[in-house]
Amino acid sequence: MQAISGLWRWRGNPLRRTTDLVESWVALAALLLCLVAAPVIGAFAGAATEDTLQRSVRQQRLSRYAVTATVVEELNQLSPDPDPEISTGRELRHRVLADWTAPDGTRHRGPLGTTLKSPRRGDRFPVWTDRQGHPVMPPLDSATATSHAVLAGLGTAMLTAAAVEGLRRLIVWRLTRRRHARWDRAWERTGGDWGRTGTGS
Repeated sequence: MQAISGLWRWRGNPLRRTTDLVESWVALAALLLCLVAAPVIGAFAGAATEDTLQRSVRQQRLSRYAVTATVVEELNQLSPDPDPEISTGRELRHRVLADWTAPDGTRHRGPLGTTLKSPRRGDRFPVWTDRQGHPVMPPLDSATATSHAVLAGLGTAMLTAAAVEGLRRLIVWRLTRRRHARWDRAWERTGGDWGRTGTGS
């Protein structure tokens, strides 16, 4: 609104300088870019991120398998859950020695993390593995991928708007410096005689 009012204020004003008009047009262009271009760029970035993440979700679902592991014994005390996709960062996991069978039929034994509150020998819990039975992180959830894409789109839109505003401020700064330089040159031409007009000196 300030850009529009600025253009209207300077319209036909005899005190208008070229830099005043340029500054108002730059402000209007920046406003339009922030209102139109930034959301469009953000939407494109979000859509591209969504497409990439959903492809990753499909690939992970094809290459990761949920199998059932059986507790052999508890190994140590609680430790934070290392998986940021399924944990709030406060969930604690027990380390246990467990047996499980891989999708290819091979049997495995090794240390695993489990959210069982008090694991005992013979307790069963789910674990994600690859086809050979090596433990892997759970596949990315489709809803989580969408949330990440939305955040990416919003972040891109905000960065675009910030870049436009930064460019506007840079242009205004350059215009202000040019304006001050012109004032300095004008003062150098007339400043020596200031206040002595008509004194005969």
